[in-house]
Amino acid sequence: MIAKAKAKSNSPRKPAAKAKAKAKLAPKAGDQVVLLSGGNPQIPKGYGNEPVQAYIAAMPGWKNALGKRIDALVTKAVPKVHKAVKWNSPFYGMEHDLWFLSFHCFDKYVKLTFFRGSSLKPAPPGLSKYPAVRYFDIREDDELDEAQLTSWIKQAAALPGEKM
Repeated sequence: MIAKAKAKSNSPRKPAAKAKAKAKLAPKAGDQVVLLSGGNPQIPKGYGNEPVQAYIAAMPGWKNALGKRIDALVTKAVPKVHKAVKWNSPFYGMEHDLWFLSFHCFDKYVKLTFFRGSSLKPAPPGLSKYPAVRYFDIREDDELDEAQLTSWIKQAAALPGEKM
């Protein structure tokens, strides 16, 4: 009896369940997106451009234009970039599940996370409890230095990605 129960739990239905879960990657047009604390959109985990664009579309106010700008800079600087939404944040990487950059909405700023930011020249100013990670916060009235941000993006993309 125990062997049969064990065999059932390893049945081939698991991949079908995973495929069903992956089918709901991004909200459809007209779907209501829940905004979490800080106005961070709650977007289901998903891979590719579609969930990232759904996240950006749901970013409130001035953060929406900034999200579009960041995404455009990454896409232009790294044409073969892989995209995903994980933990309610867009992720960018050079290989599947190996990431170099992410961003997240907070009340008064958008936080960019460079997973190997301590290796960038100059390193982004925000420190982390993880020595390799550096943050860059962008507030509504900040003047974005696109040349510096593009340099960081290109440098980060050239480094080994972080598994998340």
